[in-house]
Amino acid sequence: MPMCRSMRNFTMRNVHAAAFISLDGVMQAPGGPEEDPTGGFQLGGWTFNYWDDLIGDVMGGIFSQPYDLLLGRKTYEIFAAHWPHLQNDPFAEALNNAKKYVATSSTAPLKWQNSVAIHDVPMEVSRLKREDGPTLLTQGSSQLLQTLLRHDLIDRFQLLIYPLVLGKGKRLFGSGTIPTAFKLLDSKTSPSGVTIVTYERAGMVKPGSFALSNPSADELARRERMLREE
Repeated sequence: MPMCRSMRNFTMRNVHAAAFISLDGVMQAPGGPEEDPTGGFQLGGWTFNYWDDLIGDVMGGIFSQPYDLLLGRKTYEIFAAHWPHLQNDPFAEALNNAKKYVATSSTAPLKWQNSVAIHDVPMEVSRLKREDGPTLLTQGSSQLLQTLLRHDLIDRFQLLIYPLVLGKGKRLFGSGTIPTAFKLLDSKTSPSGVTIVTYERAGMVKPGSFALSNPSADELARRERMLREE
C-alpha cells in the first residue's frame, strides 16, 4: 500500500503503464463482461481463469510503491463505481486515498475523493512529469494511452501478456503508437502461463541490415518490384 506522503522523497516523476493484454494486443474489459462491451466486445473477463498467486504478488508490487493514478474517464468510472463501495478493504482504502488525475473532456464534477480533471492531456501530463511527486500510474485507459503514446509520455510498461487471442477489441498499441525502443528490465512467467514483462523507454528504433554488401541482380530486381508495390 502507498507510503505516507510525508515519508516520500521524490524527483521528477515518470509515467508507468500497467496493463493486461492478449497475445494480439487487446486490453479491453479484462475484468468482466460488463466492464466495457463497447464495439460489440463479447469476451470481457478474459483474465479471470488465469489468476494465480504470482499474478497477485505482481499486482501487489505495482501498488506497493508510491503512486498517483492517471486514468481515462471510462476506467475512472469503472473504478469509482467499485472501490469506494468496499468496506474494510485495505486495497480499496489505498485507492480511495490516492490522488487521481482523470483525462476527460467533461466539466461534470468528479465524485470520487481526491480526483482532479485534466483536459489537455499532453500539456498537463508533461507538467505533472516535471513536478516533484510519485509515479503516475495508469490502469486500463486505452484511449488515454493512445494520447500518451502519440506524445511519447510513457516511460515504462509493465505488461501481463495472457496466452490467448481475442481477435477484436481496444488495443494497447493502437492509433497513438510511434516507433520506440524499449529495454527489458524484468521477465517472468506465472504458473497459469501469463508472461509478465517490464520495459523501460530506451530511445529511438535503430534499424540495421543483414543484406549482403554486394546484392545479387535478382535481389536488386526484387527491390525494384517492392518499390512499385503498395
